[in-house]
Amino acid sequence: MKYWLMKSEPDVYGIEDLKRDRTTVWDGVRNYQARNFLRSMTLGELVFFYHSNTTPPGIAGLMKVAETNLDDPTQFDANSNYYDPKATRESPRWQTVAVEFVETFPEIITLETLRETFSSDDLWVVRQGNRLSVMPVPEAVAQKILEQAKG
Repeated sequence: MKYWLMKSEPDVYGIEDLKRDRTTVWDGVRNYQARNFLRSMTLGELVFFYHSNTTPPGIAGLMKVAETNLDDPTQFDANSNYYDPKATRESPRWQTVAVEFVETFPEIITLETLRETFSSDDLWVVRQGNRLSVMPVPEAVAQKILEQAKG
């Protein structure tokens, strides 16, 4: 099984929103590398929900891939911040996934804790200047994060 980490700002859409909604389409990703990661996801893979641009930033919980190969609907919406005038329904440019809530961790695993535990080669989110919103997590690292979440 592959593991992933996906970032969202909690004041835009946080783990509590996903818990309430149960599932959501992970829309608005406009980075080609992140989009390619979204394209490679398969059903049931686990995803760490990372709260970014907050104090403290960190992993707030867990979700899983519920649907794959979806066209991001925001690319077609002229009123969306993520509208792409080059995308058409016949030739969409941005694909995504739907995710399903699994659990909220008892405590956020902070970026500071992640930096103390993992190198930037092990976990990309700890890299200085990393802006990627979707990234793979190696299985050994994912298992360690899951252990940390349990305390």
